[in-house]
Amino acid sequence: MTQDIPKKNRNLKTFFIKLISIVIAIIITINILYNLLLSERLEKIDKILLLNNDQFRETIKDKIRKELYDGLEKENMLSIEDKKLLYKIYLKLQEEFKTLEKLK
Repeated sequence: MTQDIPKKNRNLKTFFIKLISIVIAIIITINILYNLLLSERLEKIDKILLLNNDQFRETIKDKIRKELYDGLEKENMLSIEDKKLLYKIYLKLQEEFKTLEKLK
């Protein structure tokens, strides 16, 4: 039977089989990369864009309150590095308020 099919047609048939296989492999690869890398980030961006939605804002408020309560139950809310940073910010703000009083 293979003798009936000319060599040119057999080459063309294998070419199309390889082409279709490569296209399917590329589609599967793009789909996997999209799902692994981009979908989570896009969901986070969508959540940020939903801040005008009242229900979403309430959910965010509840999460923040829960985190604050959890932080209050801990012995140390902040790491030493965070404490140093906040203290430096506090001193900087204090200086700026002093200069503001001098301007009045």
